[in-house]
Amino acid sequence: MTAHTETGTATPAGEPQGRFWTPGDQVLWRYRGNGTDAVHIARPVTVVRDDADLLAVWMAPNTPVVRPVIADGTPVHREPLATRYVRPRATRVEKWWGAGVLKLARPGEPWSVWLFWDQEWRFRSWYVNLEEPLRRWSAGVDSEDHFLDISVHQDRSWRWLDEDEFAQAQADGLMTAALAARVRQAGWRAVRVIEAWGPPFSDHWQDWRPDPRWPVPALPADWDRPADGPGHAAGDRFGVRPARRSA
Repeated sequence: MTAHTETGTATPAGEPQGRFWTPGDQVLWRYRGNGTDAVHIARPVTVVRDDADLLAVWMAPNTPVVRPVIADGTPVHREPLATRYVRPRATRVEKWWGAGVLKLARPGEPWSVWLFWDQEWRFRSWYVNLEEPLRRWSAGVDSEDHFLDISVHQDRSWRWLDEDEFAQAQADGLMTAALAARVRQAGWRAVRVIEAWGPPFSDHWQDWRPDPRWPVPALPADWDRPADGPGHAAGDRFGVRPARRSA
């Protein structure tokens, strides 16, 4: 999938050739299905920070999101692992349940870091999502998930997550051996950051709170459109949208 900013070329998150987004702007954080250009995850988010070093976005509770399901409606995580990646799929719009999620991505890094709290704003953990480096377009960022993840706790301990799914994806041909090796190497690079307690873990993001004036973003009707495809110029009605402010 080819994306472009106002200047017409795809750029990594945090390196727009046109302009940075402003805190309060609403954009889409999307994932393509593995081995396809079709979007199967779309999450409207609010920009917290956007500069040359970091893109930070907030996914609020009750945000309408698109998630994949098995074609018969079975949630993906309830499908047996042996058939989880080979059965036909569809997508479904649901509200994000539970507390919100803060997502952090540094330019060019093959992972993003997510922060989780409970409903009372007690911090739970960081989550390192291994993925293709985010690609920016006028209305958001796109990536492809790489199955393997890392959980990080406040005592600075960490552990691999979803290694069974990572192995199954390889067995089902969704990842080549070469790609799987690169993903594992990226994971070890992330582990070195964790063990050194480098950014963003050292940046006290767990103390951050969203602006209470920010509304919950709506899901655009064309959430799955190609990134800046024909007839979708930067700044159209589903491009960057400033959050409405209450009086």
